Amino acid sequence: MSLASELGDSQEIYSIDECFIGLEGISDVTQRAKDTRAKILQWIGIPTCVGIGESKTLAKLANHIAKDAERKPGSYPARLAQVCNLAELTEHQRIYLFGITDVSEVWGIGRRISQQLKEAGIQTVKDFIQLDAGTIRKRFSVTLERTWRELHGESCIDLEEIPAPKKEIAHTRTFGYPVRDLESLTEAITEFTSRAAEKLRRQQSQSSSILVFIHTSKHRPGPQYTRSITVPMVRPASDTNSLLSAAVRGLKTIYKPGYDLIRAGVILVDLTSPAVQQTELDFGSSMSDKTNQLMQTIDQLNDRYGRGTIIYGSAGIGKKTWSMNQQRKTPCYTMKLRDIPIAVG
Repeated sequence: MSLASELGDSQEIYSIDECFIGLEGISDVTQRAKDTRAKILQWIGIPTCVGIGESKTLAKLANHIAKDAERKPGSYPARLAQVCNLAELTEHQRIYLFGITDVSEVWGIGRRISQQLKEAGIQTVKDFIQLDAGTIRKRFSVTLERTWRELHGESCIDLEEIPAPKKEIAHTRTFGYPVRDLESLTEAITEFTSRAAEKLRRQQSQSSSILVFIHTSKHRPGPQYTRSITVPMVRPASDTNSLLSAAVRGLKTIYKPGYDLIRAGVILVDLTSPAVQQTELDFGSSMSDKTNQLMQTIDQLNDRYGRGTIIYGSAGIGKKTWSMNQQRKTPCYTMKLRDIPIAVG
């Protein structure tokens, strides 16, 4: 992402392997994109594709064309492989590409909408853009009309350089072995809540409720059990103590012995900004300040010395029976000496 950011003057990291780059005022963008792609491949060894368009939706569509032109020879012109700049093509060339692209490939058109469009005889992107905007709004939605306008080169989706805070924060895991006892489940929920609380504090939010769930596997023989509960907080909180107290209380409420539980997790919901306070009549906030300082110190120590340096007692110590199976985990070639491959022979 750092190397990709050199392509333009602004960047929105959309996911772990995808980002949008603002190219306003940048000259010779196609060659710059090719150079940036080559640099990422040389420095990191990761092959990438670049799609360029007047809007986010067009850029996503161009990226799809760049990928398929390389991976599926014959699907698109070979010269569009790896880097596809729709902005430099003629209208005739763009319409040709839209005519051979399925409408389901458009960003923002999901499976359900795609099916509805095809039932109405709209099979390709070309068919879609030739519709009337008012018809789309009346028959489908304003959101789909926005997608239509984006495909016509009208930028309707802003570049978000600062990621929006998450509305929910979850930490869930599948156990390496089935868990039956409450003690092991409490250990797991303690760790999950602690990790979720760290993420919550990192984005500077507070949680008003916490959802706890446990369930068996439908693929395993035996009785099935699935339960969840949402526990409201007395007041929005981000400290692990408060969240953990609510999570364990919820777990004890839904736990029932006699089942081989294979998965559990916590989800922090109803997130708010610390600027929004729900207070009670009390005499000072010294305890709150001390709690915040404690959480900050724990986070700093775990960041510096490694995850799990400081844990809560209810998380247990030693080997966990509920830990994930990771026999096929990719070795840490660049971080651990023992994982460096050694040639033999």
